[in-house]
Amino acid sequence: MAATTFSSYSQEPRTDEEVDILLEELFFSEDQLIDDILASLSRKHFIYSSFTLNSDTYFSGRESSIDQINFFPQVSYYHPSGFNLSLAGIYYENFEPRWDFTSLSLGYFTAIDSKELLSLNTGYTRYFFSDGSDVFTNSIDLSIGLRNKNNTMGTTLYASYLFGSEQALQLILSPYGRITLLNEKTFSLRFRPQLNFVVAQQTIALEELNSQAQEVQVVNYDVFELLNTQLNLPLSLVSKSWNIDIAYNINFPRAVASETDLSTTGFFSISLGYLINMNN
Repeated sequence: MAATTFSSYSQEPRTDEEVDILLEELFFSEDQLIDDILASLSRKHFIYSSFTLNSDTYFSGRESSIDQINFFPQVSYYHPSGFNLSLAGIYYENFEPRWDFTSLSLGYFTAIDSKELLSLNTGYTRYFFSDGSDVFTNSIDLSIGLRNKNNTMGTTLYASYLFGSEQALQLILSPYGRITLLNEKTFSLRFRPQLNFVVAQQTIALEELNSQAQEVQVVNYDVFELLNTQLNLPLSLVSKSWNIDIAYNINFPRAVASETDLSTTGFFSISLGYLINMNN
């Protein structure tokens, strides 16, 4: 039997595996800059808003038959106690409806040790899908971060438990580096390489040729494996209130079930963020 990745990602109607991989794009796009902000301003009131644009769309690093950009805006409020509230969403150029979902999150951030090198971030997210899907409408999220004293390197482990009419688990391990290329009085230029190992419980739909029936059939596989390794190479311009990230991202998808011949994929992303320090 020969197999190729199933590439029917139209949202009419939405399938279970579509919801899973669409959520992944938002869960694991968290900018390392947010961790820097939380570590330095965790005892202050502040609002952080961002807008991220991706030049192409891949699902678990895999190519689809639809070439399209996507973008997601987000605004978050952080309280000195560590509690935070976020509103976000995601838009796809060629899906219908194009505005895929809106999410509302409540979280809590705290440093575990006195030197604030070990941190914990927990939260709950509610998803409101534009097409009324109820497969995964909730998630409980947990991340543990560890960095060195100079904050030049570290790693974060993310976990998300999704539930609604179905359930799923997603994990990501993200070691990263932080290199300051230029440090002026009013701004700095940083290089933030990051490697993301994405492990997920998903339903993978593959088109397979049944040699006996001489027809192509869609076969669903339930997997909990490493699906993708992504190398993120962002250049960050950071000032007191603004940050601009320009990055190139490379996906190394790992074949699961009967998948074959998965190609390395890549795309550009640009992110604009603005921070309002409410203690000034």
